[in-house]
Amino acid sequence: MHKLLPTSTVGSLPKPSWLAKPETLWSPWKLQGEQLAEAKQDALRITLQEQIHAGIDIVSDGEQTRQHFVTTFIEHLDGVDFAKRKTVKIRNRYEASVPSVVGDVSRQKSVFVEDAKFLRQQTKQPIKWCLPGPMTMIDTLYDAHYKSREKLAWEFAGILNQEAKELEASGVDIIQFDEPAFNVFFDQVNDWGIAALERAVEGLKCETAVHICYGYGIKANTDWKKTLGSEWRQYEETFPTLQKSNIDIISLEYQNSKVPMELMELIRGKKVMVGAIDVATHAIETPEEVANTLRKALQFVDADKLYPCTNCGMAPLPRHIARGKLNALSDGTAILRNEISN
Repeated sequence: MHKLLPTSTVGSLPKPSWLAKPETLWSPWKLQGEQLAEAKQDALRITLQEQIHAGIDIVSDGEQTRQHFVTTFIEHLDGVDFAKRKTVKIRNRYEASVPSVVGDVSRQKSVFVEDAKFLRQQTKQPIKWCLPGPMTMIDTLYDAHYKSREKLAWEFAGILNQEAKELEASGVDIIQFDEPAFNVFFDQVNDWGIAALERAVEGLKCETAVHICYGYGIKANTDWKKTLGSEWRQYEETFPTLQKSNIDIISLEYQNSKVPMELMELIRGKKVMVGAIDVATHAIETPEEVANTLRKALQFVDADKLYPCTNCGMAPLPRHIARGKLNALSDGTAILRNEISN
């Protein structure tokens, strides 16, 4: 990753309509069996081509092979019963019917490694792979077994570490852990959440990232954001601890949010994926808007540590909007790259 200001997306990109229902989270697959397996690979190829075509530097699978960024990983583990569902409040915002932890959790085989190997075969560019973070995993479950968020998080951290090591071995350059829960449960984040995340990255030699955002552009999240006041200072609670952690890259939301830019000063020294694309609107940013956001970020992040990115995943967006936003990210970054190198 020698390129200055390497661009990437947070992770998810819209799925083709022949694979799953568009603009929907937890969208059911339209195919099954071997047809579904082949269709997922086709969708992965297409989403990779779209990223490359738009000039994105660090590419991903667009999460084409998973229904949801958390539950798809959990589905492959033992100790979780998807038939025994309970309604819980996710991230203190919206109610969802979630599976129950009924016994010791464990992983019999890798979850995403075959998909990651397939992506690796398709491109020479750096690739990033996303996994759910331990705290966000426990926030998306009903725990009837451990009866302790912390204990369950540590169990998941060990499982994530096994998966991450296999992903690294299959050629993944950056492994990113998605932790939107870090913006909600501050005391737990500082007490054990970041420590659990460090357990998940133990022994990895590839780069590691943590993504902390204010959620997809779904109504429950946009309604919550309206209650956060004129300044969103949630990052202030966790950044000092993250700055001392051994996670390499911090991915954060900025575009059209009320996050004060100077909070990035708290993670000075880390690489920062700066969200310069708003995923909660269908309006496509202009390259100049993207360049302007990144320009401001340079006050707090050294140019060699600035990774232009999206605020969050784009799965719920129409495909043409997501494509437009990818182009804007790339073109806006190019403007700034030229300014810096001239």
